Parts: sequence; structure tokens; C-alpha cells
Amino acid sequence: MTYLLILAAIAAVGLRAPVEAPRTPVLVELFTSEGCSSCPAADAVLEKLMREQAVENAEIVPLSLHVDYWNRLGWRDPYSSKAYSTRQQQYTKIFGDDKLYTPQVVVDGRDEVVGSEEDAIKRTITAAASRPHLALKVTARPVPGSVSLAIDLPAAPEGEAIDVLVALTEDDLSSAVIRGENKGRTLTHVAVVRKLQTLGSLERDAFVAEGRITIEPAWKPSKMRAVCWLQGRSSSRVYGTASVSVSAR
Repeated sequence: MTYLLILAAIAAVGLRAPVEAPRTPVLVELFTSEGCSSCPAADAVLEKLMREQAVENAEIVPLSLHVDYWNRLGWRDPYSSKAYSTRQQQYTKIFGDDKLYTPQVVVDGRDEVVGSEEDAIKRTITAAASRPHLALKVTARPVPGSVSLAIDLPAAPEGEAIDVLVALTEDDLSSAVIRGENKGRTLTHVAVVRKLQTLGSLERDAFVAEGRITIEPAWKPSKMRAVCWLQGRSSSRVYGTASVSVSAR
């Protein structure tokens, strides 16, 4: 009887699921536009990366930033913002003036890739996830007219100033495009950045930052996420990222 119990115990241990190694959150920014004919393919790649999370060592944290410089060519992208065009322009200080285009993916603020090249993006994410990152945590909950946030921030490491940024994103958005390069197409999007703010910078000691970000009545909190990341002010390097569903309890 004892022998059988031992065998049963060994078998039970053997059936246990292996413990999955923790994934490193990696920020993946897609600069895109509904006025750009090559962008829908990149939008589809971003959605696939987000839903499948198929890069083994990484938690892919996507941002879809719709630039506004395509708006003059016949179709005004309803999700576009001058602020997102400015953010992309700032990356030319890192990548060079010839690296301003759509669709463009920027991974952890350090590497840029053509937004429709899925395999290249995955390789870049894998490399990014292997680098050290600072840990942080964000919680978010919807309140009337806004989203309430609490962010557990680490102490600032020595070196450059590190800014704390937060974005609210929304999934499952779509547009029926009636003009421009994508005329006649219905385009779908995930991780569309609705708001992007800089909250300040890391301090000598760890602390919890709290606040609220206002939202528009048409936005759906059940489809939204809060994304927070730490970005070097001079290098643009992303030191750490966290995200959470706004509807999470």
C-alpha cells in the first residue's frame, strides 16, 4: 500500500504544469494613420501581437498612436493627434531624420522597425525583453467622467532623468473611410491611444503617484487599458512598463 501511495505521489508531481517564467513588459508603439494605405497591415500585426502574446519572454504592451500629418490628404483620422506626430518626431533625435514614416514601430524607445514586418518586430521585442527593466505597478478604475489611477513607482536609478508617462488606450474601434488612400475600407484598431500625459519624473525614493484622467462620454471604459512607462528624458530608453484593464477590480 505504501509503495502504491509513493507511486501515486510521484505521478501527481509529474502531472503538475510547469511554472511559467515571468514575462517582461515591453512597450510597442505603432505610429499609424487611417490615411495611409500601408498602415492597415501594420494595425493587423499590432492586434495579432497583442492578442496572441506569442513572444515567449515578453508581455507585449501595445500603443497605437495615430499621427495627424496624413489628414491633409483627404481623410481626417478621427483618432489622430498633433501630440502623437510630435512624439514620433522626437524619436528622429535617436533614429535620424530619415526615420519618420508610417507605419513605424518603436520598441522600448530604443529600436525602430517597419510596422508591418511581424518577424522583425518579434525579434526586436525578444531582444528588448532580455534587458533589465525597472518594476512598477499600475491600478486603474473607472469613476464618473474619468479614470482613477495609482502607480507604484520605483526609486530613480543614477543617471539621466526618467519621466513617468501614462496613456489610456481603447480597443475594438473602427472607421468606415470615405476618402483618401483607404477610401471604401472599414478599418479596425486596438490599443488606440486616447490620452497621453507626462506625470512627472522618478524621485530619489520610491513612491505611489495617484490621480485622475478625464475621459470622453463616447469612450468605453470596459474596452480601455491604462499603460504607464518610465522613459529616459535624453535617451528615450524605456526603463519599465506596466498596464492594466481599466475595468479590473
